[in-house]
Amino acid sequence: MTEQGIHRCFAEVLQFPGYYGANWDALVDCLSDLCGEVTGGVGIVGVIHDADLILDADHFPLLVSVLCQAADRANTSADLDGFPSDRPALSEHFHFEFRDFDPENIALRVRQPDLIVTTGADHVAAALNPEVWH
Repeated sequence: MTEQGIHRCFAEVLQFPGYYGANWDALVDCLSDLCGEVTGGVGIVGVIHDADLILDADHFPLLVSVLCQAADRANTSADLDGFPSDRPALSEHFHFEFRDFDPENIALRVRQPDLIVTTGADHVAAALNPEVWH
């Protein structure tokens, strides 16, 4: 639930390198550069169970933004400057599971200028706002 716990969990489960900096920028970098050994070359869907436990944390909106940033980078075959990457695009998505699913409350917590948030009866989706990020 804590920022440190989130970094530790991602690093352990996804086998981040020893030099992982355990900060938000480093999380974006490591998630967007997952190697084929970890993903099998096909990408990942990261599932965050019991997301209710972090929904009210101050860092929850930032975590969602960071995961969107990482997925956006991983899902493209170009680097940050728009040049072809030295690796193929990997499919990377993140799914939050809530015990008490309240789409409007979740959307309110996630909504911020750098994200586009959409809701439905059974989902809340977030993606990078292209006017801010591209």
